[in-house]
Amino acid sequence: MTELSILDLVPVRQGLTPREALQESAALAQHAEDLGYKRFWVAEHHNMEGIAGAATAVVLGHIAGHTKSIRVGSGGIMLPNHSPLVIAEQFGTLASLFPGRIDLGLGRAPGTDRATLRALRRDAMAAESFPDDVLELQAFLAPAEPGQAIRAVPGAGTQVPLWILGSSLYGAQLAAILGLPYAFASHFAPDALDQALALYRERFQPSQQLGKSYAVAAANVIVADTDEAARRLFTSVQMRFVGMVRNERGLLQPPIDDINSYWTASEQVHASRMLTCSFVGSPTTVETQLRAFVARTGIDELIVASAIYDQHAKFRSFELLRSLSF
Repeated sequence: MTELSILDLVPVRQGLTPREALQESAALAQHAEDLGYKRFWVAEHHNMEGIAGAATAVVLGHIAGHTKSIRVGSGGIMLPNHSPLVIAEQFGTLASLFPGRIDLGLGRAPGTDRATLRALRRDAMAAESFPDDVLELQAFLAPAEPGQAIRAVPGAGTQVPLWILGSSLYGAQLAAILGLPYAFASHFAPDALDQALALYRERFQPSQQLGKSYAVAAANVIVADTDEAARRLFTSVQMRFVGMVRNERGLLQPPIDDINSYWTASEQVHASRMLTCSFVGSPTTVETQLRAFVARTGIDELIVASAIYDQHAKFRSFELLRSLSF
């Protein structure tokens, strides 16, 4: 049985405020915990009206405070936007408050546009030092050395487990060299998934944190009682991805009856390509799709994104998904 987890972007639905979106994410995490999902991750994005997870460590504290046992983490923190020391302090604090439950997934992309990157006061070339920054962060979370001049307090000695996130071969190679678990962002950038997983497993070097490779793939999954109902719910996701093509990143929209009336032929091609790793339908349909996907990729864990507009339908989707066997 493949491990199941959730990647939540804290979507702000049309008609809701960020406060309400944060409350809904906490409620979803509680529901996921009750259903037995392994972890609940939140991703860092900036300057996006429809995503309320920008202050990721703060959001994770909110989520962890409303749950008891599910692992909570970042999927991910965009490390080039931050000082490794500050992230060590933030996640060291989370680990001190919620011991044994915190994951720290790290990405190399800025999670925003160039103008917002400047507003974050970060150098556009900061991503070039990503491997060194990961090692520095790891050192800050390790037990402090005698005479160590700069320590993360809290942070030192918490040894929060690190993950490398990516959508290309770069992250796969880095995760393999450092002996860290690897999560691939196939929910929006699926093209290099198979090649990246193969490279990661081939080059993996055991580390103190991890003795053998551990690979996760992200996917969009929507399960409803019928294929038709699930496809209708999926139109909210499709419209969000059309927004990316149009460079419009607004609120999460309610589903519509006919997606073909919304997008152009060109937009359909672009959005559908990004959404290749999407599994939508009735329980029977999705179970068949996911069995084939897991058999093809050999992943250890599936982390699910599900931007369903209606909260009740979202809860129901995760209930149905948890009952499947793949």
